[in-house]
Parts: sequence; structure tokens; C-alpha cells
Amino acid sequence: MLSEVLLVSAPGKVILHGEHAVVHGKVALAVALNLRTFLRLQPHSSGKVCLNLPNIGVKRAWDVARLQLQDTSFLEQGDATAPTAEQVERLKEVAGFPEDGANPEHLAVLAFLYLYLSICGKQRWTVEDLELINKWAFQGERVIHGNPSGVDNAVSTWGGVIRFQQGKISSLKRPPALKILLTNTKVPRSTKALVASVRSRLLKFPEIVTPLLASINAISLECERMLGEMAASPALEHYLVLEELIDMNQHHLNALGVGHALLDQLCQVTMAHGLHSKLTGAGGGGCGITLLRPDLEQPEVEATKQALTDCGFDCWETSIGAPGISVHSAASLDAPVRQALVGL
Repeated sequence: MLSEVLLVSAPGKVILHGEHAVVHGKVALAVALNLRTFLRLQPHSSGKVCLNLPNIGVKRAWDVARLQLQDTSFLEQGDATAPTAEQVERLKEVAGFPEDGANPEHLAVLAFLYLYLSICGKQRWTVEDLELINKWAFQGERVIHGNPSGVDNAVSTWGGVIRFQQGKISSLKRPPALKILLTNTKVPRSTKALVASVRSRLLKFPEIVTPLLASINAISLECERMLGEMAASPALEHYLVLEELIDMNQHHLNALGVGHALLDQLCQVTMAHGLHSKLTGAGGGGCGITLLRPDLEQPEVEATKQALTDCGFDCWETSIGAPGISVHSAASLDAPVRQALVGL
């Protein structure tokens, strides 16, 4: 039983290189962002378990006694196992959702209920439990995305920089804390549809697309090598190489058909300020990343952010290589974060 407030956080993630190529067995590099999601667990005597997700407007509560009376034999408590379609349907009944309850808000609630009922309040927090946390996070991903790669949950659990290839995940040692801009074009897209479109283009033009995927793989490997060198002794020359890799990868992704006019605009706006950008993730809209060299003056960074904001984009200045899941005390948090958590 939790006897005091527990505050934990996990970082967001972006793909540095290897989008879409990773689906075809190539290397991808994923990095943890210094933009974090916080979870606050607080005991109270109301007899209810309450879920509050303010960013997506979800606030639900369940009577604990009634949850305990629910037939949860369809769940396998204790082991991080993949939820079946039948289990998801039964969870919808517990949540009181309609049969088509598959919007993002409903899926978030289903993921919470699945983890809550399966783990059954068993709380452990040691370094050795990180693998267990990672496995449970993966199952939550499967509730929402169906067949995820495992990259997102691994990066958020372990932090730093992750190398992913054909299901095998390893962490890069001592990655440099590169500063970037993360920009959201606000264009929605379907990862599933974009992956299918690349596969279709590969089948239609195998002699053209296969070398593109091999080249993206080479970009990931060169970036990995460069990050290794920077861990020992970072220099401006390393950043110039990273900028070249970013430009080449962006051109390849456009050739694969996963670009977007607003992503092109993002790249053009940052290039006008001497900066280099690429899409991150599935493409077709979504987000892009911009590398910030250490020789940049802050006024130039602010001018770039303002130019992107003037395009109607959302823009955040952050860094990559952030630590993974962490436990916090209230005193260790910045004042704005403490204030934001008060209402949770």
C-alpha cells in the first residue's frame, strides 16, 4: 500500500535517424528528450482510484471495491503479457465504453486499466525493476498502437540514446546532450498508412528504394560513430557532420514519399537561419527536429523559434540524451513544474 506521494517521470522520444528503414531491418537511433511526462501517485481514503490526464482532458474515477469485484480472471496478473483482443473488449466493459471506444482518450483509459488491474497494486522500485517497467510500458503501447516496435517504451525507460535493429535494443554509452528544437507542424498523420506506402514504393521500385534504405542505414551508423567520438571530445566539426547527415536523411525520406509541404517549410525556415532540420517519426506531417550548434547565440535561437511560431507551428527548445524514468521529490522540481502538478 502506498503510504506517501510518489512522483515519477519519463522522457519523451524522437527518432534521430532510421525512420521507415528500421521497418525493413535497418538501424534506427532513438533519443530521449528532456521533455518529460510526470506521474503523481497519491493515496487517499475516498475508496476510489482516480485517473487524471489533464493534457487530453480525461478525468475518471472507479470505486476500488467494485473493481475488486470485477471478474479479472481474463487478465494474467504478475507477468507482463500482451493484451489480447478479447481482453481489450472486456476492459471496455469494465470502463463502460461503447464497442467502438477506440479514440485516443478511451485508449489511454484502457491502457491505464489494463496496467492497474494486471499489476494489482504491486509496487516495486529498484534498478533491477527497470526491465519490468519497460515490459509493462510495452504492453500499454500495444493497447494503444497494436503492434509497436518497442522503441518508444525502451527510450522512455532507459533514457539516453537507443540503437534499435530487428527487435534488438542497446544503449549508447555516454551520449552527448545535444540541444535541439522540436517543432510540431500540427498535421495529423497515420503511421500505419505511411509505413504501408513505403512498402508499396519498395515493391514498385525495388532497385531504387532498396539503395535508399541502405543509405539511411549508413547514415544511422555514421551518426552512431560520430556520437561516440563526441562523448570523448566534442568539437564543432562533429556538429557540421551531424548537420550533413540530417540534410541527407531528410532528402531520402522525401524520396520515400513520407515528406509534407509543411515539413519542407520547417526546413526552409530553419535553413534561412543557418540551421538544419529533418522530420522525425513517421513523417507526413507530425514533428521535425533542428540541431542547435554550441556556437549559436541565444538571440538567433529565439529568432528561429519565433519564425517557426509565426508559421503556426508549436516549437520547444530542449536537449536529447535525457535520463530515463526517474523518481522525484517535490523540492527537486522547478517551480513551474511544481505548480503544474498541484492540480493533478
